Amino acid sequence: DQHCWSDWKQRAFNGDPALTGYDPPSVLLSPANPLPMNYLKAVARAFVQIAVAAGHIPRFQVGEPWWWVLPDKRICLYDAAAKAALGGNPVAINDVGAVLSAAQNSLLDAAGAILAASTAALVAAVRLDHPSCEALLLTYLPTVLDEAAPELKRANVPLGWASPAFNILQLEDYDWVTAGNRGASARGAAAAQARLGYPPTSQHYLAGFVLNPAQSAQWSLIDAAAETGRARGVAATFIWALPQVTRDGFVHFDEGVGDVQAFDDLSFPLAIGRGARVTPGFSTQIVTTASGHEQRNADWASGRMRFDAGPGVRSEADLQTLIAFFRARRGAARGFRFRDPYDYSSNGMTGVPTALDQALGTGDGARTLFPLVKRYGTVDPEIRRITRVLAASVLVSVAGVAVMTGWSLLADGSVSFAVPPVNGAAVKAGFLFDVPVRFAEDTLSVDAQTWAAGDAPDVALVEVRE
Repeated sequence: DQHCWSDWKQRAFNGDPALTGYDPPSVLLSPANPLPMNYLKAVARAFVQIAVAAGHIPRFQVGEPWWWVLPDKRICLYDAAAKAALGGNPVAINDVGAVLSAAQNSLLDAAGAILAASTAALVAAVRLDHPSCEALLLTYLPTVLDEAAPELKRANVPLGWASPAFNILQLEDYDWVTAGNRGASARGAAAAQARLGYPPTSQHYLAGFVLNPAQSAQWSLIDAAAETGRARGVAATFIWALPQVTRDGFVHFDEGVGDVQAFDDLSFPLAIGRGARVTPGFSTQIVTTASGHEQRNADWASGRMRFDAGPGVRSEADLQTLIAFFRARRGAARGFRFRDPYDYSSNGMTGVPTALDQALGTGDGARTLFPLVKRYGTVDPEIRRITRVLAASVLVSVAGVAVMTGWSLLADGSVSFAVPPVNGAAVKAGFLFDVPVRFAEDTLSVDAQTWAAGDAPDVALVEVRE
């Protein structure tokens, strides 16, 4: 915003600029003003040329073009250029979510036509240099198909975008995904396809990303959304970005490689008690400067546990049980459950769970899915995703009141409500849990002589990220 010409900005009816929530804020350019649109044409042509010079095929994405809607639902159609293009004195729309008049709906239709013309001009400019350039339109469904503002699609999903205006329609909806609002995702994708006519084979789906380490539990929701998108038959599905993926240790396995991620929902067969050795671990890159100062970068947002379960082997029968269990897991190939003797409860480390132990999130009247998590520490806490919960132990509360019905526990350790908790209601839970682990090695070595003398064998286990 601070570098944008004043007359280039989209504005609300009272003149407020269309500022985003970033810090510092960015601003939306008016699609009705030829000056910023000509600037964008020049930028688009330059960027595509850079890509082509580097050996890529010409491809151009028009990313999230829309008439901005401020948080109080005022739509920004009223900069000088837009007002002139919309008849000189367009009717005010100070709440796009209200019941609109025929004149207001007509205004939204006209604004949509301006938006569609501006994006078509951008594509045409790029195709002056590269006539075969693939054109992609990225649209963000939670904004343009906001169910609380059903008429907004007139302006922000204009019919001028209908197939074949672009080669590919790209749909993004991660606000719905990370809120667990699967119903909105399904309805939004269906509405976009019905309105614009692009079949799934001419669509891409962008499932989402996790901005902050404290939100790493969202990866499981994003991965599930990606698989849902692929099941619709879209041409490509994206999860981003590499720095966040590596930071949180997120891994996606395609179908057909199930042996790599196989998990047997069985518990380690030996009762090890508190004799097990437990090692929490992190990955930190440390650079020491010539002055002795350090730069530390945490690669992982959450620790990874390692265990030595050897102290659980106390007899010949235990040893035979261990070897049989190891062989059935094919060494390190298959995961299983392990009870950490020092940390297996939501209440402290080993306490009896209560329905108020761990905060899962806050209701907004739409979100129905709340993954189970456990927090460690009070200042910048580590938030650990819990996937291998003991189902019978789970207790849930909404707004401080325990609820016994109306929710179910999903296989990934998420609480799913039949009716979304009301806006502002704190959702909490208590539970007992196991750690998903695998054998650390593909070999298991027992020295009969030292074992007979009282030494425990080394049985190394490592936590599996889920």
